[in-house]
Amino acid sequence: MQAIPLKFKPGAERERHEFGKLQQRLRRQVGRAIADYNLIEAGDRVMVCLSGGKDSYTMLEILLALQRKAPVAFELIPVHLDQKQPGYAPEILPNYLRELGLKFHILEQDTYSVVKRVVPEGKTMCGLCSRLRRGILYTFAREEGFTKIALGHHRDDIVETLFLNMFFGSRLKAMPPKLRSDDGDNVVIRPLAYCKEKDIAEYAEARRYPIIPCNLCGSQAQLQRKQIKQMLEAWDRQTPGRVENIFRSLQTVTASHLADTALFDFAGLGARADRRLSVEEWLIEGAHE
Repeated sequence: MQAIPLKFKPGAERERHEFGKLQQRLRRQVGRAIADYNLIEAGDRVMVCLSGGKDSYTMLEILLALQRKAPVAFELIPVHLDQKQPGYAPEILPNYLRELGLKFHILEQDTYSVVKRVVPEGKTMCGLCSRLRRGILYTFAREEGFTKIALGHHRDDIVETLFLNMFFGSRLKAMPPKLRSDDGDNVVIRPLAYCKEKDIAEYAEARRYPIIPCNLCGSQAQLQRKQIKQMLEAWDRQTPGRVENIFRSLQTVTASHLADTALFDFAGLGARADRRLSVEEWLIEGAHE
């Protein structure tokens, strides 16, 4: 497999240097996520889902680079779903993947017509579209014997999903870096879980990936996710690092300090009969709660 060479203007040494740092940072973050969550193991056949957007292109390239130096052997097979959207150019992804010398699969399902027929005009189409897409990909992964399904969701997607579920679904739930599907037949991984969207966008722009736009939900200006994204961007401008802290909080959960009776036995909680605190001890221990 040969990577498509990166072209810099003559004399652009600083640009080349900055790109090198960005590339190393993304590779390091993906490598750390793989190690932290055991995302890829020896002998895995990983279905790398390519949407044609900046995230999945970046994910594929970073995984290919890590594969070349990995201490264990595993396969990476790109898979793309052609959903028959208007204006879709079916030759873009096959040409790109052939240039890389990769084996790949292009699936064809007219989910666009289904979504347009079922979802009322003006309503958000992303939910149904993603469910249909997920079902097709999960079925193909099972039939082809893939052991992992790699999706291109990044850190910002995960944090946005947390707030979407809180604000609109009354649930404390996000996107985990690793997940067993509801049917139990597939394991979904998100190698970009530690990567910032800003870094990915910068990397994709430098790489000049042949982006395939989504013409289904991309035209709906009032999507809930866009509202959440704008809120988080404003927070991060006001207090840099806030989004990073929110993501880290997902890795440090104290169930006893939330309110879910399925996660913690609040009903059975009581003071220890053999331990009575003095006023001084109570004040000291209470200060740490």
